[in-house]
Amino acid sequence: MTNLDTFKIDISKAKQSKIEQVDFDNLAFGRVFTDHMFVCDFVDGVWQQPKIMPYQTLTIEPSARVLHYGQAVFEGMKAYKDVQGKVWLFRPDQNFNRINKSAARLAMPEFPQTFFFKGLEELLKIDHQWIKSGIGNSLYLRPFVIATEPAIAASPANAYKFMIICSPAKAYYTGKVRVLFAEKYSRSANGGVGFAKAAGNYAAQFYPTSLAQKEGFQQVIWTDANTHENLEEAGTMNTFFRVNDTLLTAPISDRILDGVTRKSLIQLAEDLNIKCEVRTVTVNEIKTAARNGELKEIFGAGTAAVISPIEAFKHGDEVFELPEVKDSYADLLKTSMLNIQHNLAEDKHGWRYEVK
Repeated sequence: MTNLDTFKIDISKAKQSKIEQVDFDNLAFGRVFTDHMFVCDFVDGVWQQPKIMPYQTLTIEPSARVLHYGQAVFEGMKAYKDVQGKVWLFRPDQNFNRINKSAARLAMPEFPQTFFFKGLEELLKIDHQWIKSGIGNSLYLRPFVIATEPAIAASPANAYKFMIICSPAKAYYTGKVRVLFAEKYSRSANGGVGFAKAAGNYAAQFYPTSLAQKEGFQQVIWTDANTHENLEEAGTMNTFFRVNDTLLTAPISDRILDGVTRKSLIQLAEDLNIKCEVRTVTVNEIKTAARNGELKEIFGAGTAAVISPIEAFKHGDEVFELPEVKDSYADLLKTSMLNIQHNLAEDKHGWRYEVK
């Protein structure tokens, strides 16, 4: 396919919707999926005819390279519906750029921009009834690419499948979170794939996170692999620390994901005249601030969670309980972001993308 501006998506609609079977007031995150999905195959060096079809199981060879060598990348996005019924995406250009950056790092083909945006738009038009209006409601979008070539060979595949599936969502985490600061295990290392949304990054976190959960902590805040002295990000979130009236967050690197929510919160903090420093944040610095009463807040930030307040952290044998803060930065920033996403506030940075 050479003319990306005039291509058409092959659309096959479900005979009957599943939406009437769904309790939208009691959704478990990522467990319920809409009626349709977007699919596009890469064969012989070319992306083929894109399709939208009923959500269904996949058939792949047992020798598909994704199952053996882990060539898989993904994105996390959300669609929102305002009170007028208009559907919006939030900074989708950032997700498009990042999935291609992730793909390139894993020697996978980049996906054409026209396919990505038209695929998203057509899919959301068909399944728009699954998007409920109101703060806290959204449709979680999962674009992903997997290697499908049937060959057990330790080299990049020559066949791939790009897909987008959708899941109605409410909050990812409910209530506040307790975390461990990592002392032994690492999420990523210099020169690795920590900056990419590679599937294996998350699989590698499951075991140390399960150990933390046995101690009563929901997540791990990872530290640098060399010294374990510098705080980086949590399992599914970038992290922010409020010391007195200053927000601190680690700079992105080849170890840390360039989170869309993270970069948006940094800009919103500036808009709200909240001082925010992007710099190395050390374990000892945060422990000292906690002891001195200067550590006011820690919160995670990500597409699924938006902002998740952290009420306590553990490092070594010490557990630090954070104070209750009136007019917290977490609440202020979350409200500001949600209002932009749901078309309830001015979008002076041009982050909203209307699905027409």
